[in-house]
Amino acid sequence: MRIRVTFSKTGPLIYIGNLDLHTMWERAARRANLALVYSHGFHPQPKIHLAAPLPLGFSSRCEVLDMRLDEELECGSLPARLNAVLPAGIRVLDVERVDDSAPALQARVVSADYEVTLPEGINPSELERRVNTLMAADSLPRERRSRRYDLRPLILSVQVLNRPADDTTCIHIRLKAQEGATGRPDEVLEGLGIPRDGTQIERTALGFRPMQTRSSSNRGEA
Repeated sequence: MRIRVTFSKTGPLIYIGNLDLHTMWERAARRANLALVYSHGFHPQPKIHLAAPLPLGFSSRCEVLDMRLDEELECGSLPARLNAVLPAGIRVLDVERVDDSAPALQARVVSADYEVTLPEGINPSELERRVNTLMAADSLPRERRSRRYDLRPLILSVQVLNRPADDTTCIHIRLKAQEGATGRPDEVLEGLGIPRDGTQIERTALGFRPMQTRSSSNRGEA
């Protein structure tokens, strides 16, 4: 049985790395008495796969993982079972069954949405001007881990949001999130001349490539 778990990540656990997060889910599944399926070989690993790594220091309300179980279960009971054993800061929002033959989760991610809450003192008009300048740029050369790349094609949209209720200014950023072509919101902030310190960055949505149906595959359609 293959299940898809949607969960949030907040609080101190925004600083837990991807490998530690994977281990945490394995332990939680065991404590919830779920029969995990493991790979074969000298170092068997649980078949748990995250959709897209979340950079350290970012919170999220939309993390997704696939988990394979060696048993048939009712998905409706799983959020409560998992939340009872997960640490504070990780909360299961939804669990659904996924077709075993469906493509790997990581292969279907195409974009990620982020909401950045800015510190006080940011002038909205000036921010709009900077956003327009950024989006009008032909290229934004950058270097990450000694590799040069162009940030501009990775930025799908940037929108300034004002929250009158609490008098805060936010930026909504949509970035490409594909293997070998993934943008980071902190790099967009750098391009806008906004220091990372004092901002709060939350991933709010992941965009997935539509599932390919058998009939469309026969016609050669995506």
